[in-house]
Amino acid sequence: MRALLVIDMQNDFCPGGALAVPEGDLIVPVINRLMPSFDHVLLTQDWHPEGHQSFASAHEDKQPMETTEMPYGPQVLWPDHCVQGTVGAAFHPDLHTEPAELILRKGFRPEIDSYSAFFENDQETPTGLHGYLQTRGIEHLVLVGLAEDFCVHWSAVDGRKLGYEVTVVEEATRAIDADGSKADAREAMTDAGVRFGSTRDVV
Repeated sequence: MRALLVIDMQNDFCPGGALAVPEGDLIVPVINRLMPSFDHVLLTQDWHPEGHQSFASAHEDKQPMETTEMPYGPQVLWPDHCVQGTVGAAFHPDLHTEPAELILRKGFRPEIDSYSAFFENDQETPTGLHGYLQTRGIEHLVLVGLAEDFCVHWSAVDGRKLGYEVTVVEEATRAIDADGSKADAREAMTDAGVRFGSTRDVV
């Protein structure tokens, strides 16, 4: 059984947002067209409290896109984004949210970031998605959304580690692509056994 997993299609990750992914809004119609082909549609939503430790503003003398050491390892510091209850945290207004049977919020713990839909960035704290998929009997995940080199990447790799078949739809994702991060993410996903396909492949 398959599920369409839509990663972080939120205003702050689209043009005009606080952490905009280039052309991020252009994939919304593609995602909407895919939804009717799936019995299960799941959405993730970045959901940070104010002052989250992944924000550069929470660290003195740090700028966005610099890194710092957290107890769980290196952490990229981001502009304030997807703050709980703000317009930036809301889903893109053109995204069809009605078909979603689950909205999974992540990154709400103040001390730890969460790229993956399965685990916080310590790679130990679960989000609960794995248990949900198991109870539904879902074995194949088709991933779309933002950003390919961060949250899509980590979700895809963790999905493979947990035993799921994972396909990333290339037309339905975009990357930040900072310092070659897109190429690195592609390599990591390929090494993990993630497949890349087109909308035609998955419909």
